[in-house]
Amino acid sequence: MKDTIDLHKTIDESQQGEALMMASNNNGKKLYLESYGCQMNFSDSEIVASILIGEGFSTTRDSSIADVILMNTCSIRENAEVRVRNKLSQYQKQKRNNPKLIIGILGCMAERLKKDLLEEEKLVDLVAGPDAYRDLPGLIQEVESGQKAVNVLLSREETYADISPVRLGSGGVTAFISIMRGCDNMCSFCVVPFTRGRERSRNPETIVKEAQELFNNGYREVTLLGQNVDSYRWNISKKDEIIDAEKPTVNFAQLLEMVALVNPDLRVRFSTSHPKDMVDDVLHTMAKHENICKYIHLPVQSGNSAVLKRMNRGYTREWYLNRIEAIKRIMPDCAISTDIITGFCGETQAEFEDTVSIIKEVKYNFSYMFFYSERPKTLAERKFEDDIPLAVKKSRLQEVIDLQHVLSKAHNKSNVGKTYKVLIEGTSKRSEKDAYGRNTQYVTCIFPIGAHKVGTYVNVKISDYTTTTLIGEIV
Repeated sequence: MKDTIDLHKTIDESQQGEALMMASNNNGKKLYLESYGCQMNFSDSEIVASILIGEGFSTTRDSSIADVILMNTCSIRENAEVRVRNKLSQYQKQKRNNPKLIIGILGCMAERLKKDLLEEEKLVDLVAGPDAYRDLPGLIQEVESGQKAVNVLLSREETYADISPVRLGSGGVTAFISIMRGCDNMCSFCVVPFTRGRERSRNPETIVKEAQELFNNGYREVTLLGQNVDSYRWNISKKDEIIDAEKPTVNFAQLLEMVALVNPDLRVRFSTSHPKDMVDDVLHTMAKHENICKYIHLPVQSGNSAVLKRMNRGYTREWYLNRIEAIKRIMPDCAISTDIITGFCGETQAEFEDTVSIIKEVKYNFSYMFFYSERPKTLAERKFEDDIPLAVKKSRLQEVIDLQHVLSKAHNKSNVGKTYKVLIEGTSKRSEKDAYGRNTQYVTCIFPIGAHKVGTYVNVKISDYTTTTLIGEIV
C-alpha cells in the first residue's frame, strides 16, 4: 500500500447531509474523526463514519465541540506515530475541561501500541483495531460506563463489504473502494501484516455494486484499494483451487474490467501493485479500456537484489525491470511511480548506487522516498542491525530526491503542447477562477474553469509546467 501519502483529514460537514439521513436515532452526540497515513486508512474512516452515523452520531470539523474524538492512525513510520502522540496530548488538555470527552485511537497504531497508549501513557479511553470497527458503538458505551475499552482482534473474514461508506472530503467526484484487506507479504521492514492481519478479498459483486452506486450519485472516479491489489482472488484458494464450484472465480484483471464496464465515464484507478504479483493480464486490461487510468504505482524499494532479499520483497532487480518493460511495451503512455527506501540494514554504497541506477533506467514520473526507519516487531528488527548512520541515510535520500526532481520536471516539460482529458475535481486553492484535476497519468493540471462544473471532463492543452503540476487551458 502507498504508505507515503499524508491523509490528515477530517469529516467535511458539507458531505454529511445524506449520511445524517441514515441515522434514524440522532443521539445529539458529535463525532470528530481524523485520519493519518495511507489511502486505506482514509477509506476505513469512511466506514467508521458510516457505522457511527447509523448509531445516531453527527459529525463536526471542530474538535472542541466533539463528544467523541477518534484518530485513525498509521504505524508505517516513526514520524507518523510522533505526530499522533502530540495530537493526543493536545486532546487530553481539552479533556480536562470536558471530562466526558471520549478519545479513541483506531487503525495500525492502535493494534501495536494499545498497552502504552491506554494504560501507561493514559492518552486514550478507547482502542479499536482495523477489524473491530463494527464494535465501536459498544466500545463507546463501555467508556461511558467508566471503563477503558479495547478490541484489536484481527479477523480472517471481515471485509466490511455490506457497509456503505460515508464519503469524506472528496467533493463528490472521486472515491475509494476497498477491494481487500490485510497482507500476506512479510516484507522485513513492514508492520502491516501484524497490524492488519491476513489477506482476504471482497466479493466482486459488492465492489461493482458500490462503483455503480457511486456513479449514480455523481462520482466520476474510483480508486480500488488493497495492500497488494494484484493478489486479489475471489473464490480461489492459495493453492489455486476453486472454493465453491457454484460461484465464479475472479482475479484482479477480471475485477478491473468488471468495474470499468460500470460506465465508460467512470474513471478507474488502483493502488497498490506488487512487482512479484503483477501479470500481463492486468496490463492488457488497462490498455483495452480507455477509462482505466494509465498510471501504475509499482514500489521497488531498492534497486539491488541483495537488499531486496534482505527486505524479503520476493523479486530481484531483473524481475522488476521485466515488469517495467512489460508496462512500457503494452502501454507506452503509462506513467509509473514508485517507493524508495534508502539506508536499509547493511546497505553498502555500491548497493545504494544500484538504486540510483534503476531510477535513471526506469525514469519514474514521480517517487515517494524515505530513509529507513526501524519498526518494532518486524523481521528486520529481529534479524538485522539498523547499522547505517542517520547522516548517511539522509544523504542518500537527498541524492534520490534530487534525481527524481530532475526526472519529474523533464516528464512534465515533455507534456507542453499536448492535450489531455482531465476530470475537474475542484477549484484551485489559489484562485476560484482556476480548476484542478488529474489526467490519466495522475498528474495534476491547473487551468481556468470558465463555465465548466466540477465533476465534468474537459480537454486541457498544456502550456506550462512545474515539477509537480501541469498548467494549461481548456480547448
